[in-house]
Amino acid sequence: MKPPPIRKMPRQARAKETVEAILTAAARILTSEGFEALTTNRVAAVAGVSVGSLYQYFPNKEALVRALCERHTQGVRDRIRACFEETWDAPVEAVARAVIQGMVEIRRHEPKLHQELLRLAPAVGGLKELHAVEHEVEALLTRFIESRGVGLKVSDPAMAAFIICHAVQAAVHGAVLEKPEWLKQDRFVDETTALVTGYLGDRGSRV
Repeated sequence: MKPPPIRKMPRQARAKETVEAILTAAARILTSEGFEALTTNRVAAVAGVSVGSLYQYFPNKEALVRALCERHTQGVRDRIRACFEETWDAPVEAVARAVIQGMVEIRRHEPKLHQELLRLAPAVGGLKELHAVEHEVEALLTRFIESRGVGLKVSDPAMAAFIICHAVQAAVHGAVLEKPEWLKQDRFVDETTALVTGYLGDRGSRV
């Protein structure tokens, strides 16, 4: 069963600060001690708030993890949007590199947290937001491919965007879970960029 969402949205500055403190504490505990140690009492203690204050916003620890997933996903969405906006008219290689670099840099910070969120997202209902970002990126990439017209050797922009999005996401998520040290290497971005530009470039006489 999907956990209930945040109970109420913080409106005032103090309420937003409280929620941010709670989520920061939850992230710290999840990273250092794991999901089993992530109790609402412990999160409240680390955040320096009462359990009653925590329960105003989060009914259980699953809701806390879901909120962390949503916060991370929003960060990915904002970064990818910005990368496309800043490089839209640049060469294909530069656009691909900027977007991939942005995706990787987000995961370079607190890789252990991202590992835990990837593992827990399906159980806490965190995949809905992830899929929404996937669809948004696919739409942006489809528009980008269409804007380059005959300059790219793909016949179906939407299909190409789907393949690229899922291939890059699989590579980045795989690195987060299995090879987090690669996220710190420029070579990982180089190789993933080559994957995308090679696919979009001249593929010869392939049938």
